[in-house]
Amino acid sequence: MGFRFIVAALALLLGAGLGPARAQELVQKQVFEAGAYRTRNGGTIANVRIGYQTMGTLNEARDNAVLITHFFSGNSHAFGRLAAGGPVGYWDAIIGPGRAIDTNRYFVVSSDTLTNLNVPDVNTVTTGPSSINPDTGRPYGLTFPVVSMRDFIEVQKRLLDHLGVRRLALVAGASMGALQVMEWAAAYPEMIDRVMPVIAHDVDPWNLAWLDVWEAPIRMDPNWRQGDYYGQGRQPPLAGLAEALRIVTLQSRDRGWARGLGMRAAEGNDPARNMMDRFAIEKWLDDAATARARTSDANAFLYLVRANQLFFNEYETPEAAFARSQARWLVVPSPGDRVFPIEGVREMVDTLRRVGRPVAVAEVGGPLGHLNGVAGMAPLAERIRVFLAE
Repeated sequence: MGFRFIVAALALLLGAGLGPARAQELVQKQVFEAGAYRTRNGGTIANVRIGYQTMGTLNEARDNAVLITHFFSGNSHAFGRLAAGGPVGYWDAIIGPGRAIDTNRYFVVSSDTLTNLNVPDVNTVTTGPSSINPDTGRPYGLTFPVVSMRDFIEVQKRLLDHLGVRRLALVAGASMGALQVMEWAAAYPEMIDRVMPVIAHDVDPWNLAWLDVWEAPIRMDPNWRQGDYYGQGRQPPLAGLAEALRIVTLQSRDRGWARGLGMRAAEGNDPARNMMDRFAIEKWLDDAATARARTSDANAFLYLVRANQLFFNEYETPEAAFARSQARWLVVPSPGDRVFPIEGVREMVDTLRRVGRPVAVAEVGGPLGHLNGVAGMAPLAERIRVFLAE
């Protein structure tokens, strides 16, 4: 689920048809200084900073806002361009002037999460384990407080208060972003008209175990040093992080994508003769994950995993959380999803209906499995437009 890979792919898929008007849709990355923050489990973060971007204008009633929450390896760049000629945001096909989420009508906000994976990226602003602890003058490492999905929501709520938002016409997001959508619906039910969780269902024990599999290679890398690898002369656990990202990258795709690489050997390799030689799909995954690891932080990966595992941790059951919602729901699954299988989405929809929530379902198709909900949303534009008008 590499963010840079997705942005590059979207640029190739969408760039040729954007036209001059879209090319001028520049957005500015801004920084919100949230100040000291006490986490839901009682930890203290001295100074929270997150990046964000907006498009559109908040109306006088301050009730036309839309919040976009991002996926595990993403950041706030969901729409527009951060620089002339640069790549468009991952949901640019459905967000912007005249599009499904019309920025001529809505004030759209998207922010970086706490403990964001993309720490080395200049277009990401986050506070997490690589940030400097003012009490020690050194990076927090694993002394950074554990944060939950609800903590992401509370920091976003501070940002919205700062921007003057009183009500949300829609909260929408894909994958981990969809988990944030669900947390929003339970935490602030009176503030939200509609929610659109894409390619996710409530976290179950299966997801919990897979998240542990994702992070295991990092903990096994000797360079990880229990999270204390930021010191001078120490090497980050790039091998473990790359292997973790390789697992995520494969699980977030589907068989249709893999067919494109086939059963062939990598160029110059012969796996039938040499045990060290690679197949093309193995080489592709190795190269993609290794490149992605260089632009990521291993401890941030672990903190994001834990935040996902702590989804809905303040409620006795998911049903109790869903029962708090007062919003209309549009749930968007991908039939080939290997991260949040569609049968789990159907179970969630049944729960929503059982607690009396108005809920509709619109599937997103394509060969990318889980990633269809990031890179393949354009065909659902009219359905989203109708949902916003209901």
